[in-house]
Amino acid sequence: MQTPFFIKSVVQCLLVCAPSYGCMAQTSSEQAEQDRRIENFLNEKRSYWQDLNVPYEDGRVLHDLIVNNNYQSALEIGTSTGHSTVWIAWALSKTGGKLVTIEIDASRQRTAMEHIRALGLSHVVDFQLGDAHQLVKEVKGPFDFVFSDADKDWYTQYFRDIDPKLKRGGTFTAHNVLQSISGIKEYLDTIENHPGYNTTIDRSSNSGIAISRKK
Repeated sequence: MQTPFFIKSVVQCLLVCAPSYGCMAQTSSEQAEQDRRIENFLNEKRSYWQDLNVPYEDGRVLHDLIVNNNYQSALEIGTSTGHSTVWIAWALSKTGGKLVTIEIDASRQRTAMEHIRALGLSHVVDFQLGDAHQLVKEVKGPFDFVFSDADKDWYTQYFRDIDPKLKRGGTFTAHNVLQSISGIKEYLDTIENHPGYNTTIDRSSNSGIAISRKK
């Protein structure tokens, strides 16, 4: 019998966030209850996420990358209504981390904020509203995990803006790289030939995630 996912999560980490963020540790039962609530939410809403959100399989990939590498400072470029945001924030609640997430559409951002608030993850997420072309340049790092899922034509520029702010050993991920979308080829040519990164592509869904680890 397979071990329930929320029990694995409890074993991995029992802290809601590190002392540097002024938060308090959770007991194993509190963490288990939070994991159960979030996992139920994600399972129940598997067919709900439209409007530029990632599929369930890709959300799990992001979660596992953060937890398995103990990443604690994340940036999301393109919140939409918050499916990937929930996965990332859930992972960071276990590692003691924080997420900055950028969205240009106020309505989509409000929906994402409602989801995060309902799941008790508001303390993990800093929502920023505005044009990512400018905000990514201005946001303060350093980061150890980045998820890019905004306009694909700007992927290469997002990477260039974030590269100096990404810690060594950190990971830059980009969504939809298996799809024929303008900007994807340019980005893959850039990242796969970059001497400072090792890149693999996760094919858990038809979308594809480029996972680039900084050397």
